[in-house]
Amino acid sequence: MDADAAPSTPGKWKMEKPHHHYRHRLFLLHRLQNLPKLAFWTFFAFALFLAVFLLSPSPRSHFSSGSVRRSLGVSAAPWGGPAWEKRVRSSASARGVSSGKSVLVTGAAGFVGMHVAAALKRRGDGVLGLDNFNAYYDPALKRARRALLDRAGVFVVEGDINDAALLRKLFDVVPFTHVVHLAAQAGVRHALADPGSYIHSNVAGLVAVLEAAKAADPQPAVVWASSSSVYGLNSKVPFSEADRTDRPASLYAATKKAGEEIAHVYNHIYGLSITGLRFFTVYGPWGRPDMAYFFFTRDILRGKPVSIFECPDHATVARDFTYIDDIVRGCVAAVDHAGKSTGSGGKKHGSAPFRIYNLGNTSPVSVSDLVSILEQLLKVKAVKKLVKMPRNGDVQFTHANITLAQKELRYRPTTGLQSGLKKFVRWYLDYYSSSLSKHGSKGRTTN
Repeated sequence: MDADAAPSTPGKWKMEKPHHHYRHRLFLLHRLQNLPKLAFWTFFAFALFLAVFLLSPSPRSHFSSGSVRRSLGVSAAPWGGPAWEKRVRSSASARGVSSGKSVLVTGAAGFVGMHVAAALKRRGDGVLGLDNFNAYYDPALKRARRALLDRAGVFVVEGDINDAALLRKLFDVVPFTHVVHLAAQAGVRHALADPGSYIHSNVAGLVAVLEAAKAADPQPAVVWASSSSVYGLNSKVPFSEADRTDRPASLYAATKKAGEEIAHVYNHIYGLSITGLRFFTVYGPWGRPDMAYFFFTRDILRGKPVSIFECPDHATVARDFTYIDDIVRGCVAAVDHAGKSTGSGGKKHGSAPFRIYNLGNTSPVSVSDLVSILEQLLKVKAVKKLVKMPRNGDVQFTHANITLAQKELRYRPTTGLQSGLKKFVRWYLDYYSSSLSKHGSKGRTTN
């Protein structure tokens, strides 16, 4: 994701060489020896800090827009101007509903973001999308999602959540009632290769969005995507919102846990109404190619081996697979039950809601069973390969307790894995066959 408009440039800064004379250093040392011990160590600590600060690259340089653009292929897109503002206002305007909401959806070209933005727009809410179209996975899929939203009347601004100037402009142009913050660096395993992108997107990006929301007048209510990954190494099942979340198994999980603590701070200090949603393995049409069900489908069709992780007790990994339509209903319900923020101009004027909910299916399925269902739907036998579960941040199982969401959001998942995968496979075959017919054998792939 992009950083500030004026990032630091790592590798180009040079420190001037010191020009102290030997006699001067002796004189300084003599003076220091005569200082009281406390003063000496205070001076020493300050000097050490100054040296480290001057000799080290700026911390921001690790997550600057330049480095992120290179690693994820983020493109710069211009924004602003009367025509752009008119389009932003039009997209964010509720359709003939006096009590309609105006919602900013970040990550709108993502899997969950596209579906949530479309659902809100269909019911008459004003919806504006924001996405940076990075190359964590095939940007062509994201642009195809944006095309669907465009036809539905949702304008997706190409920009980054870390662009403070862009966020200020959006909030100046539109008095958003709600923000649905879904933009994030996803995936557990990618953190082994690019840890900085997770801090930049999931921590700094969340702070940027919350800063914009708390400074807005009126302040919007914020609904944002946490993750079931925060339950980490818990062995108690099903996972409940009151369970411990202080033992993450991956950097991704750690950033989502950090996000929950940061969100609490903004609720406590600034009166932002904040609702966190812990998603459990979301799947379905227009999904993410880095998810197992997606690349299993691709590999089965190509005759490539499908790796199934085996745990130490010879059990396979199990997940609480949750169909996208159920997740969308949970997100929309969270918007409707968010409650109002109580601050203005960055100052709190009363307590505001702060809530966290599990959104899952409550029916974990083993990965081996997932593969069997895909074999049936694709009518192709998978080449299965059992491999020892690596220490890459994956956990053995997830299982959601959704009692709280049922009670307060009236959340009730209705789609089982068999029927959900059937819809996904139908979409997959249609989408990629259409792509190949348009672009020939060199058309886009699911990688």
